[in-house]
Amino acid sequence: MSRVRAAGVLAGFLGLTLPLMPVQALLLRVSKPAARRFPHWYHRKVCRILGVRIHVEGSIARNAPVLLVSNHTSWLDIPVLSAVAPLSFVAKTEVARWPFVSALARLQRTVFVDRTRRIAVGDTAGEMAQRLAEGDTLVLFAEGTSSDGNRVLPFRSALFAAAAVPGKTDAGNSAVLVQTVTLAYSRLHGVPLGRADRPLVGWYGDMEMQAHAWELLKAGPLDVVVRIGPPVSLSGYSGRKELAEKTEAAIREDLVRILRGRSPAEPVQLAARSVARRTPLPKTSSGDFR
Repeated sequence: MSRVRAAGVLAGFLGLTLPLMPVQALLLRVSKPAARRFPHWYHRKVCRILGVRIHVEGSIARNAPVLLVSNHTSWLDIPVLSAVAPLSFVAKTEVARWPFVSALARLQRTVFVDRTRRIAVGDTAGEMAQRLAEGDTLVLFAEGTSSDGNRVLPFRSALFAAAAVPGKTDAGNSAVLVQTVTLAYSRLHGVPLGRADRPLVGWYGDMEMQAHAWELLKAGPLDVVVRIGPPVSLSGYSGRKELAEKTEAAIREDLVRILRGRSPAEPVQLAARSVARRTPLPKTSSGDFR
């Protein structure tokens, strides 16, 4: 039955996606506002097909440019976050060469950054500034890779170099806002996921995307908690290092709270931080900065 489920989900995904790709391509030409909203509607349908139930805590600021800083567990994070609000992602240039995935990424107006070239990072910063000036919401996976879902890996402050845009934009002189987003996959078939079970969702190390996706589709419906932090003005941070440190600490705390079933106000001990720094997950060309 698990294979039947996976095949049905895959057929449903392709049946929805392939006819709508030309629609989004047309919207990119004729209406930027519509092209910004359409992927949000599409990914809500995708999550229903996948059987992903999203539990959102908090909200993304409206009528202002927002930089969302998020932890990263799986390729599934993309439709989950896109189903929460209209947004685009910041991704490594390698994604632009992945078959089919690259087409979907471009249709969602992904910003690609080449971390191997300083000049290219500067160009990306300019592109991000322009996008934020237009009122876009951009997502940055600050760990630079994906994890097993049990912890938050150290944030790479270098990735924030491309995000170090001015604190003001030309869009009505609105300040750029920063919000943290914490993703935690909590249940499978309605049963709570334990520490040993969460890596089923995680896509990390040298895992092949196709094989991982097939196994995850076979597994069954999932619940995911998306906790969104309060907005903070980007101009309030002294630089990329402070931005990386403070957002990492906030997301790390929120992940521990979610996994322990605690409210945002409850204090937690963060022994996991030192563990994550001592024993990082393996990094490979397929898993780095997804």
